[in-house]
Amino acid sequence: MADNPIPFSRRADDFVTRVEQALGQHLGEPGQHPSRLHEALHYAVFNGGKRLRPLLVYATGEALSIPPDRLDAPACAVELIHCYSLVHDDLPAMDDDDLRRGRPTLHLAYDEALAILAGDALQALAFEILGSDPTLDQPPSARAGVIAELASACGVDGMAGGQALDLAYEGRQPDIDELETMYRQKTGALIRAAVLMPCSLNTEPDEMTCRELATFADCIGLAFQIRDDVLDVEGETATIGKTQGADQARNKATWPSLIGVEASNRRVDELADRARACLEHIDHDTAALAWLATRMVNREF
Repeated sequence: MADNPIPFSRRADDFVTRVEQALGQHLGEPGQHPSRLHEALHYAVFNGGKRLRPLLVYATGEALSIPPDRLDAPACAVELIHCYSLVHDDLPAMDDDDLRRGRPTLHLAYDEALAILAGDALQALAFEILGSDPTLDQPPSARAGVIAELASACGVDGMAGGQALDLAYEGRQPDIDELETMYRQKTGALIRAAVLMPCSLNTEPDEMTCRELATFADCIGLAFQIRDDVLDVEGETATIGKTQGADQARNKATWPSLIGVEASNRRVDELADRARACLEHIDHDTAALAWLATRMVNREF
């Protein structure tokens, strides 16, 4: 695939529109039976999300010369998993959040039982898409590789394990290494999957490139979560879309609570620099990934 002369920054909105149209097709009409569950699914998915993980899929695919139509299924799947995780994380038994992207969390807009079911349905739909999309038939290992990558991000070594650690650390202060492990699982694992799923679609896999992409994703995933911690301290509820200071109110372990905001920002910068260094080692056009990484670590909401 020839390099696109238009910068990714000017095409990102087109990719967001693309994945949202595909998500709408997979979800169907909000009023179909059972109507309340379908309404809840749409509420969870079409809620003003930035679609950063699908954008990572498209940006990585672009670096590997994979056409967008082969990336739609992974892009939809990773966003559905992200949405499911937010619905479940917001539940009273988990993080007990009232606001998500400026709106009542799903269990408040509907009820807890429906929120659990909606999360379950979103997760199932993600793997249904990956299991049935015909564009994943080649190479022969593509479908299995993409499914395994996303499943790993969901499990005990990924988001589920990270959330368990998050709950275990409430009321006490883990050390930096423990906190970093939790962040790499709870937040970083899905970002890593978004970057690595396109590697499974590459007909000529390059192990060195995939290793550098994995390190890039690990750095950006950790920086992204540390930035989220800083925004909980410095941001405003109207801007960040969730209750400012919620982490401190629940006595949650965060990077600023351990080392302060200034040191946290320095750590974000260090991770961003390391991520950029990884891209420099890749013999492909990684401008899209570089732009997206900067957007993720410098965000204000």
